[in-house]
Amino acid sequence: MSISTNTAGLAGIVAGQTALSTVGKEGAGLTYRGYSIEDLAEHAIFEEVAWLLLYGELPKQLELDAFLARLQSQRGLPAQLKAVLAQLPESAHPMDVLRTACSALGCLEPEHSAADQFRVAERLLAIFPSALAYWHHFARSGNRIDTESPEPTMAGHFLHLLHGVQPSAEHRRALDASFTLYAEHEFNASTFAARVTASTLSDMYSAITSGIGTLRGPLHGGANEQAMELIERFTDPDHAEQGVLTALSRKEKIMGFGHRVYRDRDPRSDVIKEWSRRLSQAAGDAQLFAISERIEQVLRREKKLFPNLDFYAASAYRFLGIPTLLFTPLFVFARTAGWAAHVIEQRADNRLIRPTADYIGPSTRPFRPIVQR
Repeated sequence: MSISTNTAGLAGIVAGQTALSTVGKEGAGLTYRGYSIEDLAEHAIFEEVAWLLLYGELPKQLELDAFLARLQSQRGLPAQLKAVLAQLPESAHPMDVLRTACSALGCLEPEHSAADQFRVAERLLAIFPSALAYWHHFARSGNRIDTESPEPTMAGHFLHLLHGVQPSAEHRRALDASFTLYAEHEFNASTFAARVTASTLSDMYSAITSGIGTLRGPLHGGANEQAMELIERFTDPDHAEQGVLTALSRKEKIMGFGHRVYRDRDPRSDVIKEWSRRLSQAAGDAQLFAISERIEQVLRREKKLFPNLDFYAASAYRFLGIPTLLFTPLFVFARTAGWAAHVIEQRADNRLIRPTADYIGPSTRPFRPIVQR
């Protein structure tokens, strides 16, 4: 394949094939294995989507019931992992906590062969919410929580662990829908990093750790956290408009708007925006949503920029009572399904991913001993 020498960041370069998702394809939008993101977010629970990504088809009822039961049975943390999490300070970034938890679990429950890959993928889906909630409570209060819960879904389970009470059906469903929206997105930076790692024939834990580390960077993950920080600066919509106009005049980047692939709209944004609206109405707090909507209007008017998934996910998560620093880890909970599916796909027809580079350094020159320099 010929690669243009002035293509920064591999923009527009086709780096492989996948049957998992289409992103921004004309006439299709965002689909997971052929199903539109809108249909999946409205009609399926996240675990159905995770099964679809991992196993290729939507599950039948018996398959889904068994999958939910397996995940629920695997939420417990090994004593050694609890000990590791207890050593991590409150000042640690939660993404670093998940990266560490993944790596540590790989030592405790290693993947012995590719035949283990589905077991490992399911274990990580089950354990990440437990690991994060355990560290969160212990680091803040010294409380070693029980990571079991009666909640059948990941969304309900995490909200139960975080708040210590059973979540409402609306809160459970809102978080569940966001997990579906975040579950997969073709060859984004973290997924590509996971596939590069997998292409070396490394283990699933290493590939997922690569994905987490890549998502940790603010140019990939973290936009929902920065969007929340922006929204919280303002007291009302008019204040927000003036603040955003001032930021634009200073050429400051407004996080949560635009997208590397989408040109006109992010199909996920409309879904999460509606959930933010519904949650704001249920909370009796119209101000936060109104501020968010005014920011959207200003960016469309002034820069023709559209909100991406992260922007309204921020306010939705705030209405769910989730601390801002935990926003990007929620991305990990969901994207683990996509990452693992990509690792499995990479392994099925593997070739080491090793691109070439254009050398722009000095031309060939003679070496001189240090006394002659």
